[in-house]
Amino acid sequence: MQFSTSNSPFLAPQNSVQKMMLWVLVALIPGTVAMFLIFGYGVLFNIVIAVITAIVAESAMLALRGRPIVASLSDLSAIVTAILLALALPTLAPWWIPFIGVAIAIIIAKHLYGGLGYNPFNPAMIGFAVLLVSFPQQMTVWLIPESLQVTQLSFIDSLRLFAELPIANGQIVDAITAATPLDEVKTRLGLTETVAEISQQDFMGRFAGAGWEWVSLMYLVGGLFLIYKKVISWHIPVGLLGGLFIISGFFYLLEPGSTASPLFQLFSGGAMLGAFFIATDPVTAATTIKGRVIYGVLIGIITYVIRVWGGYPDGIAFAVIIMNMAVPMIDYYTQPRVYGHKG
Repeated sequence: MQFSTSNSPFLAPQNSVQKMMLWVLVALIPGTVAMFLIFGYGVLFNIVIAVITAIVAESAMLALRGRPIVASLSDLSAIVTAILLALALPTLAPWWIPFIGVAIAIIIAKHLYGGLGYNPFNPAMIGFAVLLVSFPQQMTVWLIPESLQVTQLSFIDSLRLFAELPIANGQIVDAITAATPLDEVKTRLGLTETVAEISQQDFMGRFAGAGWEWVSLMYLVGGLFLIYKKVISWHIPVGLLGGLFIISGFFYLLEPGSTASPLFQLFSGGAMLGAFFIATDPVTAATTIKGRVIYGVLIGIITYVIRVWGGYPDGIAFAVIIMNMAVPMIDYYTQPRVYGHKG
């Protein structure tokens, strides 16, 4: 009697890179919609340029490396990297900002290290950090939320600014641009204003920056969806947000009049996006259970240190990159004990 035989694996895998990346894209929808509604058309322009650049750069590098292009592009990893970087960029950034950032992320941070699965650093954060250091002026001017704008930018004016073309009334731009709430609070605290005085300003919302609190809430919703779908585990997000909350809460209790509240730290800037969508990158994050918690907590602490005492208003990108370097050591010292052996 002849039996049919087959090679392993004998059970079809429940997850794939493509499926995981697709769920990430779905989870980003609430935050992306909130960004569009609050900060205008520039969000969409950034995403379009970033995705096109990612596809072209990924295809070119795969061709140079002799790898199958269609199969690799279909895993959606390059598109996820592009969209994450695009969502972190100012909505008034010119077209070449997302182009350069994504090109660096895909070509240098990803493929020069061997491609997906071999890159030690989060590609999107490498691209963002290079842009922030190289082009600080373009990377620190944000459009204020539309609810605070007296005159709003039309689609055509937004498109012309994105293409670095003049608009009919150039004074409009100066009237509707400002630094982020994180930067504003940091600057005003440095000028000895109190938290109570700052909280009365127009750029402040109920518990964080106006507009930003809603964007962060939508990223939180998307992140919880990823945990529910088991695309990510809770350890890194809880560690990161917990570390940021604890250290900010400590200094808030120590100096309540001159330190921003923990809620402001959690719901301003890139904390929620970083906690659920960036720090959880399975390639560059810690892999052990204890290691993930430690990894997340330290990212939260470093983020706070950079925000309060560093030269940049937000520190998520630099904190993630720094902890990417520490992942091998964290995994080494947090390996679970093998049964039958002493720990």
